[in-house]
Amino acid sequence: MRKFLVLLSKFLVRLALLGLFVSVALVVIYRWAPIPMTSLMVLRITENLQEGKPVRLERVWVSRDEMSPRLQLAMIAAEDFKFFEHSGFDWEAIEKALRHNKRKGRVHGGSTISQQTAKNVFLWPARSWLRKGLEAYFTSLIELIWSKDRIMEVYLNVVELGDGVYGVEAASRRFFKKPAVKLNSSEAALLAAVLPNPRRFLVDRPSSYVRFRQTMIQRRMPSAAETLPTSVRK
Repeated sequence: MRKFLVLLSKFLVRLALLGLFVSVALVVIYRWAPIPMTSLMVLRITENLQEGKPVRLERVWVSRDEMSPRLQLAMIAAEDFKFFEHSGFDWEAIEKALRHNKRKGRVHGGSTISQQTAKNVFLWPARSWLRKGLEAYFTSLIELIWSKDRIMEVYLNVVELGDGVYGVEAASRRFFKKPAVKLNSSEAALLAAVLPNPRRFLVDRPSSYVRFRQTMIQRRMPSAAETLPTSVRK
């Protein structure tokens, strides 16, 4: 039994070291390379196959220079007003979310764009302590190795914005019939308004709630512009 435990501990240590090496290597590679596929995309494809539904995967990778700057402002206004201030975690938002969950008895997220990017690229969407721990690990990694510009660029390229639609370029072509670089403030705010549940709240059939969010986001976008460092303002 002692020998077995020694062998098991050695195996687990080697497995942990391998996981550490692979995770760091992927984050370094994705600092420059486009993300070929995310776990969420694979999950959605698998779900559609199991349910006998058509498999749809619309995505077009573009650089930040090929996106309207209004998209970044809309996402900051909607999802993470302190994006350029924090180091991956907005502790004030997390504390508020915990208080809300305790009071209301239902889950209310406090994730930053960095956390969402880490989850979308490297992990799976199901809620668990293991996934949250790995999310914190990958969030710290990308904040350390990537720039804020890169985190935003990746987020805008992989975020789910409809059934089988990923990234702002694919969403712009699908819903507005034009490239993402030509989106106006209202259109950018509408894309941000369907998050974090773009399969319930639809860009092409916006509910009154989505329209309300769109208006609020658009009003906050000038304030979001003031949070941008001078180096990333356009």
